[in-house]
Amino acid sequence: MRVITLSSKNQIVLPKEAREAMHIKSHDKLLVVVKDDITIILSKPRSHRAALSGIGKGMYNKDYLRKERSSW
Repeated sequence: MRVITLSSKNQIVLPKEAREAMHIKSHDKLLVVVKDDITIILSKPRSHRAALSGIGKGMYNKDYLRKERSSW
């Protein structure tokens, strides 16, 4: 675990390992999620459609979806 310091201008530098793991480079956008006292920094996906594609795959079996669709 790396320790980083907040500068007097309220800036931080992400360690190289974090930037490489997140596949980010200079001028990329980041998302900051704050929940109570926990802060999470995520790389902003270039395409939300591509990032969410397939996220629900395997949640429902084929029979369930077939029954739901036929009930409409």
